[in-house]
Amino acid sequence: MTMLRTIFWVLVVAVLAAFTAANWQPVEVRIWEGLLLETRLPALVILAFLLGLVPTWLLYRATRWRLLRRISNLETQLSVKAAPSLSSTHLDAAQSSEIKSETL
Repeated sequence: MTMLRTIFWVLVVAVLAAFTAANWQPVEVRIWEGLLLETRLPALVILAFLLGLVPTWLLYRATRWRLLRRISNLETQLSVKAAPSLSSTHLDAAQSSEIKSETL
């Protein structure tokens, strides 16, 4: 899985580098009527990419953290409930084995 992730990010960086090399020109972005931003096109594309990636990545990490916490809590509860309890049959068996070991 790590290898696939690495290949994906290498491809994204390669495509972004090729795009940057081919489109290194200034563009004007009108934000409001009196506010004009002059920047390079690759900077605008990288900013848009990060504006989409970062919130999604943060949501993924928060969801994963919450689910891992929930799984560990459920596993803890399950191990507490599944611990062997000493019922009367277990107590009888334990006492009879103690008596046998004392007589030997």
